[in-house]
Amino acid sequence: MIPAELTGEALWLPLIFMMLMGVSMFAYVILDGYDLGVGMLLPWAGSEAERDLMIASIGPFWDANETWLVLGVGILLVAFPMAHGVILTSLYLPVAVMLAGLILRGVAFDFRVKARAAHKPFWDRAFFVGSSLAALSQGIMLGLLVTAFDHSPLNWLFALGIGVGLAGGYTLLGAGWLIMKSEGALQTRAAGWARKALLVAAFGIAGVSLATPLVSPQIFAKWFSFPNILALAPIPLMTAVLVGLLFIFSRRLQADLRAGNTHGVERWVWTPFAGAVGLFTLAFFGLAYSLFPWLVLDRITVWDAASAPESLKIILWGVLVVLPAILLYTVYAYRVFWGKTEGLSYE
Repeated sequence: MIPAELTGEALWLPLIFMMLMGVSMFAYVILDGYDLGVGMLLPWAGSEAERDLMIASIGPFWDANETWLVLGVGILLVAFPMAHGVILTSLYLPVAVMLAGLILRGVAFDFRVKARAAHKPFWDRAFFVGSSLAALSQGIMLGLLVTAFDHSPLNWLFALGIGVGLAGGYTLLGAGWLIMKSEGALQTRAAGWARKALLVAAFGIAGVSLATPLVSPQIFAKWFSFPNILALAPIPLMTAVLVGLLFIFSRRLQADLRAGNTHGVERWVWTPFAGAVGLFTLAFFGLAYSLFPWLVLDRITVWDAASAPESLKIILWGVLVVLPAILLYTVYAYRVFWGKTEGLSYE
């Protein structure tokens, strides 16, 4: 797949930027994924106080989490301008819906804190709708990318299935986050949400894994040719084992919390979130293998779309400044606001 005529900077600079873009997108999926998941869980809270704590748990982080999306799309724009134009043109509708959802989330987050009591449920619903739109549209974009932007009804149905599965995965991340950040009734409720979200995410992963090779002959050949099928078998096997362990542990965790046995539980409250991150990691590696070296499947490779090596070298210096700055700020913010969540206030 790697062009034989490419050597030196023309070969490895595009690969570096592809990896940097992948890291940025993966960080976004994990970090903004859990706060989108919290937003989608909001209507199932038991009281207004629980909804306040759910919002407070993501309050210091949610807007910074979206910085990773800006970085990833920025790298796509400056390092792979040809692919950027094709991808965003083909995904105009779901991108517009995603941006509308993210804007609605931001507005609802700020207004619900200062709104009168009678108006607060409206902003809670707006936060839920914005979170759901963003999650579903991101899954649809992924589905259309896998099908090389073939907008047939069957491929749209496939993309919608990925959207539902991704929303389930985000909800699993959100429930895991709440298990770590909350106590009492909300923590117990979050353990139950994690079990239900795991079922949706597991069916989504299984459905996508089975359907993707069918809608893309290129991906089918990469996964099911010999000896690739033997080398890649650990990915689905590890995914299945991790799903089983997560289901067993979340059920045990919920039972212990209901029984009031919280003494030993707090040592392991991070496990559901870590397991969800593990599922996303396995899915990410599987997707990366399926798509490489294409940015637009069967049309544009990473080298076809790359800017000139001279430009990439200059851009790389900028990325090497921006990426560590974002990373350090993210680590600092999570370190400062670590621990159980307290009520969010603008007083």
